[in-house]
Amino acid sequence: MTAAERPIRIGCYSAFWGDTATAALQLVKHEGKNLDYLVADYLAEITMGILAIRRKRRQMTGKTDGTDYINEFLTLVLKRILPDVIKNGTKVITNAGALDPVGCKEAIEAMLAKMGIQGVKVAAVLGDDVLSDKEEQTLGSFKDVHPFSSISSVNHQLDADRLPDKDEPIVSLNAYIGAIGVAAALDEGAQIIVTGRVVDSALVVGPLMHEYGWKEGVTKNYYDLLASASLAGHIIECGCHSTGGNFTDWHLVAQSPYGGYSNMGYPIVEFNRDGSFVVTKPEKTGGLVSVATVSEQILYEILDPALYLLPDVILDMRTIQLSQVGNNRVLVNGAKGIRPTPFLKCSGIFLDGWKVSVEILIGGIDAKKKALAVGEAIIKRVQGLYKEMGVADFRSYNIEPLGGESLFGPHARTNDTREIVLRITAHHDDPKALALVPLETIPSATCMAPGITGSAAGRPRPVPNMVHFPLLIPKTQVSTQYVVGNGQLKTLGWGDWDKEAGYGRPSFIEPIPAPVLSEPLVKTRLVNVAYGRSGDKGDVCNVGIIARDPKYMPYIKRSITEKVVGEYMQHL
Repeated sequence: MTAAERPIRIGCYSAFWGDTATAALQLVKHEGKNLDYLVADYLAEITMGILAIRRKRRQMTGKTDGTDYINEFLTLVLKRILPDVIKNGTKVITNAGALDPVGCKEAIEAMLAKMGIQGVKVAAVLGDDVLSDKEEQTLGSFKDVHPFSSISSVNHQLDADRLPDKDEPIVSLNAYIGAIGVAAALDEGAQIIVTGRVVDSALVVGPLMHEYGWKEGVTKNYYDLLASASLAGHIIECGCHSTGGNFTDWHLVAQSPYGGYSNMGYPIVEFNRDGSFVVTKPEKTGGLVSVATVSEQILYEILDPALYLLPDVILDMRTIQLSQVGNNRVLVNGAKGIRPTPFLKCSGIFLDGWKVSVEILIGGIDAKKKALAVGEAIIKRVQGLYKEMGVADFRSYNIEPLGGESLFGPHARTNDTREIVLRITAHHDDPKALALVPLETIPSATCMAPGITGSAAGRPRPVPNMVHFPLLIPKTQVSTQYVVGNGQLKTLGWGDWDKEAGYGRPSFIEPIPAPVLSEPLVKTRLVNVAYGRSGDKGDVCNVGIIARDPKYMPYIKRSITEKVVGEYMQHL
């Protein structure tokens, strides 16, 4: 195989801030010089809010210096792999820059100097923090913003999450910028790149744009290639989600060779020049890469499979084909792409009061009934104290007998359990008032039901109630910037976008055929005929269902209707 024919190999070692730091070592040690890029996603939607609150708290105490990036990337990962990735020529790209990509870049450069490593170019990609230049950090500071609809690409008001009021303070607001900053930094020789809030797949799309020289208006099938690269990034961005983590047939993974769950292999994509790619993992690691595990991850958090909206392209997943081409090797091709929208999705956090959660373990007969009685008594006792003190009532509260199928509401089957963790969650505008909930929970051990064995978390403190909200902002209001080494900060323009909203009319594909009802039908559980994967973004939960065999699909579609699902889950 010539160098031109060799695929680009990209491994991902982190799905979120808190994923195991050993995964990077696994990929670097196992793959050596065969690993072209090592990427990592640290930023869940709520992460930026956590970092922003920490920064505001520090600033309120008069402290100017602090760490507003993911420091664990440096201390737990990069420091341990630097000698090997430099020797092997592996480039490292991650969104660990968080709220301060430039500060993260400078910290890496200081680490390199301390370790005596020279000649390594470090880059930062930024521009996502759309509040950074606003004196008033509210939506009123923006000329033009739109709600984000989870079910329509053109009617932005349809089923959209609540946005903060125009004058309501926002903790953080970050645009999901695309891959052009990463690609530009690589073009200038960067070997380590840290970004802020880029779309997850950009960590993979950027290297592929650089390696293959894709140019808008020049490269044939440009948007199809971007779509395929985005799909590759989407498949591996959540770490072990594509190698057997969170998989419906979990027992196949738990008992897989080379350690199963205890030695999960992290994902690698081998991307070919024609846009096809193979998903795999290091040899002699646990886990499973199959058509089913990859399919589940493809449907994770995507909303409409015909219109997966990304900054650089709109990915149409309806024509994707997957095939098992070897042990733990799945070939993926058939992704289609069209011009992106004029908007960038943003992830925002605002504060809506305070919340506290307390947990106590209750054992013995009638454990669930006792838990409900104790929970209701604690709430009533605190409400009585509020009344005496002249304090407003709870904004809301929730009593959950965990272990008694509380998530299933009226569909619960387990009532006669002898072990329950009672969780009480309360919401209030006053943290001091809310502190009464844990204060009055502890005494339940001696003044309420038998079998209370202690609190799981002691006496927790109220915390800010962070609310996630998505919105759309025109690309004209956001610029991607990057800096490499000692160079100047540079600004990049956006590519073309669809000004006519043609993306609201996806191309036609043949619908799922109607089921054959002339033959006798057999009632069975959904898990017997389908795989499933769910993911949530704020108040939106996306559930993807994949037929185990195409012949089951008409019957699945007939059974899992909007009405059926809505009625089953109306208690949530």
